[in-house]
Amino acid sequence: MSISENVQHVHQKMKQAYEKTEQNKQVQLIGVTKSVSSEVAAELLKAGVTALGENRPEGLADKQAALGRTACEWHFIGTLQTRKVRQVIDRIDVLHSLDRLHLAEEINKRAKQPVDCFVQVNVSGEESKQGIHPTDIHSFLHEVGQYPMIRVIGLMTMAPLTEDEQTIRSVFRSLRHLRDEVAARHLPHAPCTELSMGMSSDYEIAIEEGATYVRVGTVLVQR
Repeated sequence: MSISENVQHVHQKMKQAYEKTEQNKQVQLIGVTKSVSSEVAAELLKAGVTALGENRPEGLADKQAALGRTACEWHFIGTLQTRKVRQVIDRIDVLHSLDRLHLAEEINKRAKQPVDCFVQVNVSGEESKQGIHPTDIHSFLHEVGQYPMIRVIGLMTMAPLTEDEQTIRSVFRSLRHLRDEVAARHLPHAPCTELSMGMSSDYEIAIEEGATYVRVGTVLVQR
């Protein structure tokens, strides 16, 4: 299929998953372009994708040089090294990987305006994954409150690479419950109304479990 057909197919799958839920918030599709060229990214935009996600500062810079800073919403979805904050933070609309206080401190120092962030949570407990432990999220958010340039709009996680749907669903559901706990606190610096979860292999399950942002790459760009 063409990229345009891929985008239409994913939107249809998203709509079907969304209709199984009771939520009233639409789901934002982020086209992950970390492994494709600027030309392919441009095709995604032409096909109606309005947000692109990159995981490396160099990739972000290359895509923005080719497409323009205002071509779409720009999301940084990879681990952000503290020493590279300066290269990224004023070039993106949303950061999906806030996972340590030192990073928050550096963002606060470098950002020229408040940054919308997702706190990355390691719900599955896998050693290979980054993120805050679920039991530490409330204390982490308390500490983040000292940095006025950080605005926590939601939580992010990645499910294990498994074909066990119930395991995947359990991880996403746990993050939703944690998000609800945080949102109920009505923290000024952390409204935490959003959920970033779900990738090419599991975005439909993520939407069924309450995702408001899905990060999809492979199924959008495969030919």
